[in-house]
Amino acid sequence: MTKTTVVSIIMRVVLGIIFLAHGISKLQMGLSNVDAYFSSMGVHGFMAYVVAILETVGGIMLIIGLFTRYVSGLFVIMLIGAIFTMKLSVGLIGAESAGYELDLGFILVSLYLAVANPKELSIDQLITNKKTRSE
Repeated sequence: MTKTTVVSIIMRVVLGIIFLAHGISKLQMGLSNVDAYFSSMGVHGFMAYVVAILETVGGIMLIIGLFTRYVSGLFVIMLIGAIFTMKLSVGLIGAESAGYELDLGFILVSLYLAVANPKELSIDQLITNKKTRSE
């Protein structure tokens, strides 16, 4: 296993853990509270449910390496949406609340995972190997 492979696995798993933690946090707050917060920021409240599910389920999927490319692509879209709808006005660093610097970092990691699609130590690898053997 190369250094790049090891780093790719670490990036995938850690990003999955971070998103899973964010999703669980939203579920623990109560989705109606998250809905109200999103609405107060000018984002349709329904998106709170979409984001919570994507973060929770997508986080788990990244940790186990299932559909990594697609989940990462959805995270990129979600994060760009978060920047433009909720964080752009705060600025890159933010004075009183978090800016969008972490979102940019998560976008870069997600983009890498979407483009490179590392399959080592993942369910994606098992699926790919199974298809290859059957052909």
